[in-house]
Amino acid sequence: MGQQLTGPIADTTVFDLRLSRRGQRLNKLCAALCSPQERDAFKRDEEAFMSRFALTEAEKELIRRRDFEGLIEAGTNIYFLLKIGSVTGTGLYKMGAQMRGESYDEFLATRHIRGAV
Repeated sequence: MGQQLTGPIADTTVFDLRLSRRGQRLNKLCAALCSPQERDAFKRDEEAFMSRFALTEAEKELIRRRDFEGLIEAGTNIYFLLKIGSVTGTGLYKMGAQMRGESYDEFLATRHIRGAV
């Protein structure tokens, strides 16, 4: 059997209660994006949509910039992060490339999957 980890993995963000509390507003916004009507509202007027969730200006800026690593650090649950990616047309591999500081093509080359989105 493999060796049990005893501490955090370097360069990772652990989603714990502290981080969950920090990201509460962002996670509520993302939860709303589960609804087709809410996704349409986001696409129609992103600013108005964000204002409904009392986001801070810094949180809004993370969404505007599509800063997925910053959203994780701000407390967004990874599964909810996919909701923002979906509504903005940013797939999981594009998020991964951004978080690793690579181009999309460079990231795809590490996945061994050609043409994946």
